[in-house]
Amino acid sequence: MSTSLNQRNASTLVVLDFETTGLSPDQGDRAIEIGAVRLVDGQIRDRFQALMNPGRRVDSFIESYTGISNAMLAKAPPCTVVMAEFAEYLGDDNMVAHNASFDRRFLDAELSRIQQRTPGDFACSMLAARRLYPAAPNHKLGTLVSQLQLPSDGVYHRALADAEMTTHLWLRLLGDIEQQFGLRQVPFSLMQQLTRTAKKSVAALLQRHAKRA
Repeated sequence: MSTSLNQRNASTLVVLDFETTGLSPDQGDRAIEIGAVRLVDGQIRDRFQALMNPGRRVDSFIESYTGISNAMLAKAPPCTVVMAEFAEYLGDDNMVAHNASFDRRFLDAELSRIQQRTPGDFACSMLAARRLYPAAPNHKLGTLVSQLQLPSDGVYHRALADAEMTTHLWLRLLGDIEQQFGLRQVPFSLMQQLTRTAKKSVAALLQRHAKRA
């Protein structure tokens, strides 16, 4: 990771979400939908959404869980086409996802199939929320959206809807850090460091950064 990418503002990046045939690309699971929201200086600039045909049928659980049917996927372009378009859309932006390790595995796996990779890096809104909102009942996206009264159209487990809600959660996380610690902006690298910091040490980390800023 180059310093220039790592030190970018955490409010300028792409928030993304995948819907998939299962939990692990290592077990042959594929992406079936991607949704993404581009933030520029904390403002939503544009969006990307596409279904993609994984080349095989999805089971009834996935159909029920996501609302994405085999009939819908049969009409969708193949994963390789969609992922090539998304790689171009993404460029070298950094990324955020809720439970980012899951989405990163699928992004890397699908891009590797077309001999591409992204230069940007990931931060995880779920891990950040665990540090900043330790009293939350749990740190599922729906729970946090409800508890923090974030914008939502009530749709879950569709990629763009989840990416939209994650975007609002991410902006709330940044806003709370800026307000509580007197920061004008939060570097992406600080959010990455936050997610690796023990909960008891989070305040000290942010205070040290505020003093240097």
